[in-house]
Amino acid sequence: MLVVATADFEVYHDIVTDLRERDVPFTTLEPGAEFPPGTEVVVRAVGETVQTPTDAAVVEATPGDPRTAVEEAVTALRGANGHTIVGIDPGERPGIAVLKGDVVVSTFQVAPEEVAEVVHRETADVSDPLVRIGDGARLVGARIVDELDVPVELVDETGTTPYLGTGTRGVGDVIAAINIARIEGERVESRDVDPTAGELQHIQNRSREAGQSNREIDADLARQVATGDLTMGEALEKHRG
Repeated sequence: MLVVATADFEVYHDIVTDLRERDVPFTTLEPGAEFPPGTEVVVRAVGETVQTPTDAAVVEATPGDPRTAVEEAVTALRGANGHTIVGIDPGERPGIAVLKGDVVVSTFQVAPEEVAEVVHRETADVSDPLVRIGDGARLVGARIVDELDVPVELVDETGTTPYLGTGTRGVGDVIAAINIARIEGERVESRDVDPTAGELQHIQNRSREAGQSNREIDADLARQVATGDLTMGEALEKHRG
């Protein structure tokens, strides 16, 4: 059982709201009240001296940051242990999954240029985190690897994207990221990728769709976009110039 026991109204409100949004069962009590039998995890505000059962895990919540405390509480409730592993399925909208042991504690889907920021934020207070990234979407993946300052493994992502039934469009990249996080890979510090003609043409096609004049950038600019030396916007600006 998860118990929220705090006299801090802001912490109480934020934690209870987050738990309800996640459909996590919990109960609340006033500090000093007797804990119910079966209490496994107690959430309280940072600095509070709430007497808790000796065998219960205690999670301290900071005002304004309920998600961190709720994820820690849910992880403790499920008995998860082990390293924090971040799985990344690279692509035009990379999927990201953060696992604590075998428990998925958070997921994201962001633009490629936002991936490193998300990873660094999610692992900022974690000791010995590990990132596992799929080997597909080579150009995007290579740029992401170069932007990360945590240990990275390159994973064979074959078969990590599941069949998606009716009503599940848009979640495939996130599910693939979860599967990638659970597969051991090869440790890498960087990834050198020489863009193929097809990959360069794909970038040129994207530039035509993104530009206002329906004209695509040349192969040299496409190569600079592929290697991360230019953003698409910068390449279009150079092309217009």
